[in-house]
Amino acid sequence: MSQHSDLWRRGAVLVAVTASTLLATASLQAQTLQGDRLNLNGRDYPVAWSQWTNDQNQQITGISDGALANRFGLLLGDTNDPWQQPVAWFQEQFSPLAVRFSPNGMYRYLDITPLIQQHQWQVQPQGTTLRITTPPSRILSWRQGRQPWGDRWVFELDRPTPWQVNRLTFSRTGTTPRDLSLTIEASGQLAAIAGVKITAAANRTVLETQIGGTTRPVASMLLNPPRLVIDFRNDAPPARTIQWAPGLRWQEQTVNLGARQFPVSLLVMTPQTPGLRIRPLWMNSATVVGLATLPELAQRWQAAAAINAGFFNRDRQAPLGAIRSENQWISGPILNRGAIGWNDTGQIVVGRLSLRQTVTTPSGALPIVTVNSGYVQAGLALYTPAWGASYTPKTGIETVITVRNEQVISQRPASSNQPQAVAIPRDGYLLVARNFNSALGNFPPGATLQINTSPVPASFDGFANIVGAGPLLVEQGRVVLNAALEQFGAGLDAQAAPRSAMGNRSDGRIVFVTTHNRVAGSGPTLGEWAQVVQQLGLVNAVNLDGGSSSALYLGGVLVDRHSVTTTRVNNAIGVFWQPTP
Repeated sequence: MSQHSDLWRRGAVLVAVTASTLLATASLQAQTLQGDRLNLNGRDYPVAWSQWTNDQNQQITGISDGALANRFGLLLGDTNDPWQQPVAWFQEQFSPLAVRFSPNGMYRYLDITPLIQQHQWQVQPQGTTLRITTPPSRILSWRQGRQPWGDRWVFELDRPTPWQVNRLTFSRTGTTPRDLSLTIEASGQLAAIAGVKITAAANRTVLETQIGGTTRPVASMLLNPPRLVIDFRNDAPPARTIQWAPGLRWQEQTVNLGARQFPVSLLVMTPQTPGLRIRPLWMNSATVVGLATLPELAQRWQAAAAINAGFFNRDRQAPLGAIRSENQWISGPILNRGAIGWNDTGQIVVGRLSLRQTVTTPSGALPIVTVNSGYVQAGLALYTPAWGASYTPKTGIETVITVRNEQVISQRPASSNQPQAVAIPRDGYLLVARNFNSALGNFPPGATLQINTSPVPASFDGFANIVGAGPLLVEQGRVVLNAALEQFGAGLDAQAAPRSAMGNRSDGRIVFVTTHNRVAGSGPTLGEWAQVVQQLGLVNAVNLDGGSSSALYLGGVLVDRHSVTTTRVNNAIGVFWQPTP
C-alpha cells in the first residue's frame, strides 16, 4: 500500500464548530471530554477531539481524522472497515488506529494513544481545548532534487514531528501558478534555494513558494533516519478508498476520456443504511437567505458530509433553483432546469423540473411564478416563513399582500427605491405582485385564499427531498445534456471549469462527485463532465453549481481542495450519520 498522500486532493479546512455541538451529551459516560480547539505547540486550530476511558479504565485520546491528516501530516490509507483506519506517520507500513464516532456522527475520532506513547507527546485538555506539545525537533538537512515526475524536497529530521500544508491556492485555468506554504514543527538553519522563502522560528520552520497550476505536492515519510519527502507531481494521483462510516465511502480516482485525465473525489452512500440520511442544507431553519462556506453549512446542520448544491444570486444571496426538504418547498424551481429528487429508501428521480402553482381567490385562480427565489420576474411571487422573518422589495414598484390563516390581511405598495422590510407571518405568507396590477382586485382584505402546488413532471411528487441546479447530465444511463433547453447562457457547454454532480448507480447507491482541474489542464467542459459521471457508473445525474462553488466536505474538512480556496454558497446537500449508541 502506498504511503503517498495527495495534499491538493485532501485539502485542508478546519472550521470552528460551536462548543454546544461538541460538549459531552447525557448518552456518553461522565468521564468523556470533547472539544473544538487544538493547541499544537502553542498555536490554536479549530479541531474536533475527544477523550474517554476504555473498558480497561485507560484514558484514550481521539482526534478527528481530517485534523490528523491536515495538522499532523498523518497519511490515511485504504480501508473497507469503518472502525479501523490505517495510517502511516514516519513508519514503513500502514498500521490501524481504532475509530470512535462523535455522538452526532459529524466526526470520527482516531485513537492516537499509541502515537502519544511512542513519540512522547504531552497531552492536556483545558476546557474545550486540547493542548498537545511534541518534543522539540530539528531539521538536520534539506535538499532539493529532480525526479522524472518533477521536483523533490527532502527534509532529514532528528525525530518525527508534525507538519502541514497551511496554504495551497487554486488555479482555475490550470495554467497560473499557485502559492504553497509548508510548515514543519522543527527548527533548523536551511540553506536558501531560489524561489523559496524560508521563515524560521522557535521549533517551527515555514517554507513558501509557487508551484505549477496543476502541480500536486505529494508527501511520504521514512523512519531511519526520519525524513519528510515532498514530491511535486503533474501526473494522475493514485486511487484511494476509505469506508468512512457504515454506508458512507470516500473515494478518489482518475477517469480517462481518451488522453484526457480527470481526477475526481466521490462520496458513495448506501441510503438504506440505518442511521444514514441525505437532506438539503440552506442557511438555517429560520431563513434561506445568506451565504456561507460549505463547512459552515455542514456544521450548522451537524452533517457528517456535504456537497455544494444549486445556483444562487450572489447579490441577493438567495437560491436560483429548487430546494425541497421533507416535503416542504424551501425554494421553487426556475426555468425548467435539471433537478434531482430522492427518498430514504434510495429511490431517485431526475428531470427538468417546474412547479405548477396557483392561488385560488374568490374571483378565480392565478399563477404563482416563483417561491422564495432569487429569480425575480413579473407576476405573483410567494414568500413563506422559509424565506425569513421579513421580505424587502426587489424591484421598482411592487404590491405586497399579507396572508394569515389563508385570509388576506392587507395590501401595501412597496418600492426598492425606498425599501422597507415587510414581516412574513409565521402562520401565513406574502404574495408579491410585480407588474401585475390587474390581479390586485382579487385580493381584498378578508378574502379566503388557497394555494395549490404540483411539480412537473409528476414523477417528482412522491419525493420529499429535491434539489435543482442543472443541466441534466444523464438519465436512465444515457447522456441527455442540453444546456440551451434549460436556458443556460450560450457557450456554457464549452466552458472548462470545476464541476460537481449528484446521481445514482444501478445498485441504488447515491453518489456525490467533484472534479477541479484535469491533469495538466483546466476542468472539464459540460460535455466532458457528462461523460465522466457516466463512466463512474451513474445512471442518473444532475450537474450542480460549479466553478469556485464546487466542494466536497467530510468529517470536518474539505477533501477535494484546500480551505483557502473555498467560497461561500447558498445551499448544499448534507449526509447525516447517527451512530448506534
